[in-house]
Amino acid sequence: MAFVDRTEAGRQLAKALGKFAGDDVVVYALPRGGLPIGYEVAKALGCPLDVILVRKIRAPFQPELALGAIVDGEKPEIVLNEMPGDYEPTEEAIKSAAALELKEIERRRTIYLPGRKPEPAGGKVAIIVDDGLATGATARAAVHALRRQHPKRLVLAVPVGPRDTVADLQTEVDELICLETPAWFDAVGSFYQDFSQVTDQEAVAILAAAREATDTKRIKGGNQN
Repeated sequence: MAFVDRTEAGRQLAKALGKFAGDDVVVYALPRGGLPIGYEVAKALGCPLDVILVRKIRAPFQPELALGAIVDGEKPEIVLNEMPGDYEPTEEAIKSAAALELKEIERRRTIYLPGRKPEPAGGKVAIIVDDGLATGATARAAVHALRRQHPKRLVLAVPVGPRDTVADLQTEVDELICLETPAWFDAVGSFYQDFSQVTDQEAVAILAAAREATDTKRIKGGNQN
């Protein structure tokens, strides 16, 4: 196991991202597992932490099979995976499955972003973080959504991921940082001693702590001008 828990993994990832300290950076975490990672990175870089609402689109007949992912936005972004064998989902099946995930995205937006607008990525270094990659569908959807905002630099950073997924995603971003790319890969959780599910309450607490730190920094910066 490469990491004790997400907090420890986040601290390791923050060290690898240290070169961005002092830049105009926003860290975007994929919920919910990416939030403890993102909190440590944002704290180390002294930058805002936000959440990018993305969900896997699951096959109706086989929930463990991810058809792709959908990410929130003015125009929700859908990224589809290549399906095994001869299975080709119909457009209707994809839309139906995506609609279910959009309901969950809306629920999370109400809880995670009450009365707040997302941190803008335009002209900034946008760093997308998660607790690991598997198929890469959710990360790819997040990348596509943030790319539309024209960040100065788009970075994807994770503690662990399979080599083929990392190689595929490298072409999608300006920089990809992955601390561990094991030859054998089963599941992201296999590389953590503690991979307990992050609850909504924990996610809200992490975002609140990060926003308080960001707001305090902005107030102090404004008082110096």
